[in-house]
Amino acid sequence: MVIKLRKWETEDAEALAKNLNNKKIQDNLRDGLAYPFTVSDAEAFIAATKAADESKEYVWAIIVDDKVAGSIGVYRRDSQYFRTAEIGYYVAEEYWGKGIMTEAVKQACTYIFENTDIVRISADPFIYNTASHRVLEKAGFSYEGTLRSNAIKGGKIIDMKLYAIVRE
Repeated sequence: MVIKLRKWETEDAEALAKNLNNKKIQDNLRDGLAYPFTVSDAEAFIAATKAADESKEYVWAIIVDDKVAGSIGVYRRDSQYFRTAEIGYYVAEEYWGKGIMTEAVKQACTYIFENTDIVRISADPFIYNTASHRVLEKAGFSYEGTLRSNAIKGGKIIDMKLYAIVRE
């Protein structure tokens, strides 16, 4: 299995829409994505990634054996936090449990640390998203604590876990 990251391309819209039009995936992502997620939504997302400031947003398609399997992005923070970033990601359900996301996170972090001045990358998955916790731990992130009552998802107040990795 060959796993690589590449910039989103316009022709990826159908695969992106298919992958994100899944309630199980959307339940683990932050609000703001349409559900159902259409090809038109995918086209708008891809256009936004192409127009983004490349010094602040690093967003890639996750490609597995030449197929779009998911998305990963690293987003630089601002103000006094400008040398830190947040990572977010998902992989299509058919690819769950295969180590793909762990490899994608490692590749994204390696790129960021080798090509930018960012010194810290963090993630704060929902408390119930144990698969994401495992991905981060396997990718070398350290658990830093629980962010209590930190988000509302599905009308419920929930905790999140904070993970981070720093440049060596």
